[in-house]
Amino acid sequence: MGLSVHHPLASLSLNTDKEALISFRSQISQDPQTLFLSWDQNTSPCNWTGVSCNTRNRRVASINLSSHGLSGSISPSIGNLSFLTSLQLQNNQLQGTIPKEITNLFRLKVLNLSSNSLEESLPSNLSKLVNLRILDLTSNTITRLVPNQLGDLKNLNILNLGNNLFYGPIPPSLSNISSLTVLSLSTNSLSGPIPYELGRLEKLQVLDLTINNLTGTVPPSIYNISSLVSLVLASNNLYGQFPSNIGDTLPKLLVFNICFNKFTGEIPDSLYNLTNIKVIRAAHNLLEGTVPSRLGNLPFLEMYNVGFNKLVWDKDQDLDQFIKSLSNSSQLNFLAFDGNLLEGVIPDSIGNLSKNRSKLFMGGNRFTGKILESIGHLTGLTLLNMSDNSLTGEIPQEIGNLKGLQVLELARNQLAGRIPNSLGDLGALNEINLSHNKLEDMIPPSFENFKNILSMDLSNNMLNGSIPNGVLNLQSLSAILNLSKNLLSGHMPQDISCLENLVSLDLSDNHLSSNVPSSIKGCQSLEKLNMARNHLSRPIPETLAEPKGFRASRSIFKPVFWFYSLEASRFTSFEVLESFIQES
Repeated sequence: MGLSVHHPLASLSLNTDKEALISFRSQISQDPQTLFLSWDQNTSPCNWTGVSCNTRNRRVASINLSSHGLSGSISPSIGNLSFLTSLQLQNNQLQGTIPKEITNLFRLKVLNLSSNSLEESLPSNLSKLVNLRILDLTSNTITRLVPNQLGDLKNLNILNLGNNLFYGPIPPSLSNISSLTVLSLSTNSLSGPIPYELGRLEKLQVLDLTINNLTGTVPPSIYNISSLVSLVLASNNLYGQFPSNIGDTLPKLLVFNICFNKFTGEIPDSLYNLTNIKVIRAAHNLLEGTVPSRLGNLPFLEMYNVGFNKLVWDKDQDLDQFIKSLSNSSQLNFLAFDGNLLEGVIPDSIGNLSKNRSKLFMGGNRFTGKILESIGHLTGLTLLNMSDNSLTGEIPQEIGNLKGLQVLELARNQLAGRIPNSLGDLGALNEINLSHNKLEDMIPPSFENFKNILSMDLSNNMLNGSIPNGVLNLQSLSAILNLSKNLLSGHMPQDISCLENLVSLDLSDNHLSSNVPSSIKGCQSLEKLNMARNHLSRPIPETLAEPKGFRASRSIFKPVFWFYSLEASRFTSFEVLESFIQES
């Protein structure tokens, strides 16, 4: 029978817990949500916010102080809470080390210290936490080898050490944790091969090793973990080919992500037998062969990214057939096959893609023909990238129907004619790049409607006329405004001070005249300015030395500011103008 709360031994034990908690509180320097107001020494800690006690012997069993903005360190006194089974301090701003006393909590089942600023190494005797089920230390700054002794935590279900500074090899001893269902070691500096022994984890559902320095081939044993739901190996230095029967040996797979590696061979056709799969990401590898035509068999597919490989169509396939194969893929919102060796004309059927499609990457191939009006049917698009192809004809007015579009990339094609005024209807646009084409006539006045634009590149075209005042009044422009290598004429706009957040301005290689406006001092963030090869007149305004970006970039960027037909001696009095190139 358990002790009553009035029993002297029970009272003494609860007082011990109270003292440990008071000591823990003393190490917290900031409590922005006044969490600790309820921690009154004259009341039972079982009534304190974030503290729970077990009902049998009224001892502190759980602490959950997550997401309260706490600053400070974890007191070693936490190790005196001998009945603690759950400690959750995630998503705060705690610093310092994890105290070694935490390993005294032999009843602990859940330890979540993720999303803090904890540093240095793990306690050396973690293996004492024999009942631990969840160990989550994600998103800290812990620096050390992954300890071999973690393999002694035989009851662990979830081990998450992602987004830290762990280095060295993955210890094969982790394969001793037969109950493990989640193993995440992503975003560290781990090196060496993936241990073959990990294939013994027969209950593993999630294996996430992204963003490390792992090398070698993936052990065949990994492809035999039939319980795997998510296999994520992106951003390493892995190579080799995939077994052809991967879709049979991993029947539960929902996420397959091997981007940014050096895998070769073909995408296994058996992968398309996994009718429930949601994510296939194989971009930035050395994969060859054809783009499978069986994507229509995957009704739950949400992301398909095979960009930047060496893929081609098979003998009976083209872009039209590929698009038609996606007719049943109503959940597919991210489609990327850019940077391959695909060719052919853009078919009218492109407008039949699901309206749920939000991102479409098809640049960097060998597509030809026109961008057809049916593109305007894809009203769900937030990103459209057709850059680096051989597209011809005019930009269709119907692109203006894509009201949610945030990124429009049509650069480095052979597009001609006028820029349609309807593009100004894209009020959500953040980035537009129409550079390196054969576009003519004036910059549409409707571009002044781009109230959310961050970057605009219209360079290397044949645009003429003056720069619309509205374009130089776009306060949201903060990255790039590049109008260089066109036929723009007229006076330099006198009021460009609205571009106070712009980092890079390039107006070079045009026919602009008059002097550099003194209002340029309002461009406080400007770091790069190029006005070379125009018809600008002297003098250079003294205010050019005033923008903060010029001053801030002196030692880091060493910016070069180019002006047409102005002698270098004009700059000798401006400390900020570190160099000058005279180009005529």
